[in-house]
Amino acid sequence: MTPKAQNPSGRHEGREPSMGVRESIGRRKLSDEREALTRGEHRDPHRLLGHHEVDGRSLISAFRPSARAMRVLVPAAKPVEMEQVGETGLFVAEARPSADNPAPYQLQAEYADGTVITYDDPYRFMPTLGELDLFLIGEGRHHDLWKRMGAHPRTHQGIPGTGFAVWAPNARAVRVVGSFNLWDGRVHPMRSIGSSGIWELFIPGVRPGDLYKFELLTGGGHLVLKADPFAFAAEVPPGTASVVTDSLFEWSDGEWMIRRDSRSPLNRPMSIYEMHLGSWKRKPEDGGRPLTYQELAGELPGYVADMGFSHVEFMPVAEHPFSGSWGYQVSGYYAPTSRFGSPDDFRALINALHEKDIGVILDWVPGHFPRDEWALARFDGTALYEHEDPRKGSHEEWGTLIFNYGRNEVRNFLLSNALYWLEEFHVDGIRVDGVASMLYLDYSRESGEWVPNEFGGRENLEAVSFLKELNELVHNEHPGVIMAAEESTAWPGVSRPTYTGGLGFGFKWNMGWMHDTLKYFSEDPIHRKYHHNDLTFSLLYAFTENFILPLSHDEVVHGKGSLLNKMPGDRWQKAANLRALLGWMWAHPGKQLLFQGGEVAQSDEWSHDRSVDWHLLEFPEHRGVHSLVRELNRAYLAEPALWESDFNQEGFQWIQGGDADANVAAFLRWSADRTRVVACIANLSPIPRPAYRVGLPRGGPWREILNTDSEAFAGSNTGNDGNVRATDEGWHWLPHSAHVDLPPLGVLWMVPEGQ
Repeated sequence: MTPKAQNPSGRHEGREPSMGVRESIGRRKLSDEREALTRGEHRDPHRLLGHHEVDGRSLISAFRPSARAMRVLVPAAKPVEMEQVGETGLFVAEARPSADNPAPYQLQAEYADGTVITYDDPYRFMPTLGELDLFLIGEGRHHDLWKRMGAHPRTHQGIPGTGFAVWAPNARAVRVVGSFNLWDGRVHPMRSIGSSGIWELFIPGVRPGDLYKFELLTGGGHLVLKADPFAFAAEVPPGTASVVTDSLFEWSDGEWMIRRDSRSPLNRPMSIYEMHLGSWKRKPEDGGRPLTYQELAGELPGYVADMGFSHVEFMPVAEHPFSGSWGYQVSGYYAPTSRFGSPDDFRALINALHEKDIGVILDWVPGHFPRDEWALARFDGTALYEHEDPRKGSHEEWGTLIFNYGRNEVRNFLLSNALYWLEEFHVDGIRVDGVASMLYLDYSRESGEWVPNEFGGRENLEAVSFLKELNELVHNEHPGVIMAAEESTAWPGVSRPTYTGGLGFGFKWNMGWMHDTLKYFSEDPIHRKYHHNDLTFSLLYAFTENFILPLSHDEVVHGKGSLLNKMPGDRWQKAANLRALLGWMWAHPGKQLLFQGGEVAQSDEWSHDRSVDWHLLEFPEHRGVHSLVRELNRAYLAEPALWESDFNQEGFQWIQGGDADANVAAFLRWSADRTRVVACIANLSPIPRPAYRVGLPRGGPWREILNTDSEAFAGSNTGNDGNVRATDEGWHWLPHSAHVDLPPLGVLWMVPEGQ
């Protein structure tokens, strides 16, 4: 008998495997899947667990490795005992769920100590993410990503609980662990959804306040425990667990938000009070602890409004493990730090500021993140959020890691995070920290320590693209929001639109002005004539960008001394110099920013561990600076000439920029329609200069609206009794002039009478 020919598969032609063979293959596959589940490596536990119809039988499976017995509870039916498969912790029973009940069945686990836990089965629920979510995430265009990722309390298929989702494409398995399962990762394995790299699980009964993390099995077989990158709240450090949370806050700032988004901040007044929430004010009667968000909401808005600032800028509030980083090493990008209260408490602080017509700017740190093993670093066992190559992914100077801006999911994580703060917390602006470190591949690196871009250059093209996309997205979604860059180099067009080749920011910190101006004011007046260019140089480039003039926290730490102690001379001269610096700064083109403590002439450097030295207000010279800052803001806000044309060359005009020998400089600020004008005249020597002739654009009486040497500010009260008269005699290329008594180390602001 001639054997039949065989096909390439090895099967006999015309024959199918017998039922016994199919059953054997099925049993072997089922055995393999069960083994993967018990090892904690199954990528789709829902295939085995939960309710399944198999060959006409209704089977319910559950995995509880520590349980000694399990039961299925079906409404209006007797409990069904489940049978354990070997000693695997996998239990199976034949039971048919209720067809007309939102909770068609429950599971009951009994433990050796007699404890009995009844719960809804997590493995009978559909995914909480849809196909469109997965597509947009893969494309890097899911701009409200926070609404899908992380931990979301919700009612799903009629049952309350929490949906969890995390991106970990290179993990072999991911589990949810937390206070609700005694931190036993075996109990709640997650399912991998397609090729997205996202793992998902809905757990009934998990409520706001529950702690959790993700337990990941890496490709190398190591278990790592990670906080949720999208956690909306976290434990108070040094705890590192994420916290399930839900917002119940009701905003009352609707009118503010409408006004904000209806007008450009470029031609509006902007006077920013920068602050560190943990050190602005402390409670000495309570161990010197910082104020909470709620306590700040009761004190800060009134203080800022009284001082006349239009905005506050908070140093980073996103969760960070090390207080000494001041918030600049972020571990929880979506969680306001729990040091001062809950996310809703932080919302209450912002709402209270808005009720006082004060905008809120947040420092945001997309340039790097810390190496903490429980956070973003090597999240799924691979360089997921960072570059693998340390020449691109490691910031050696700061000991941190650099985001991989070329990866869609990483860009999406950061872009969505910016919108999250704007939409969920009604933040009015974002100041992007360390932009220079993002723009340059060789930033803080020696030759051979960096990799050129595809064209051989030092520019980080992926970071440039990311920043442009960030600004386009934010300005499109929220046109009235402030986007400011801390950028310390001469990169062109930082605050110019992307369609003209710029980065698209609305503002750029003027680090050159800060450096040169502080250098000038730190010189003894007898030497200032040799440094006059430091005072005036900024006006050569003042209109190349939309500048913010920053006297920030960076200038009063690490041995740099306080603003007051940078000033030369005796105690009186130090205070007079500081008043003159502030008077010059508030009149200079650009918006201004002053760090907490500067307004009270803080004597010591700033420390994040202690409060502003508010007791200094007992002393006249400190009280005088405080009063001056309040008056500077009042006069500034009332005079459009000082802010309408900050970024237009036509809004500025020199009167006298070159009298270096006398340490005198003077200029004009014009309103947009040139109907209003302010003359700023500075005598930065300790010698009064009586009858100093100053050119002016209009004749007749001019009145002083500010004199930094006024006795109200603890000055010598040298001045002009409030007014001068300009004659028709031209001077300084202007058609009129007046003899003005210039106070020592003083700045005058003057306007035409009747303005």
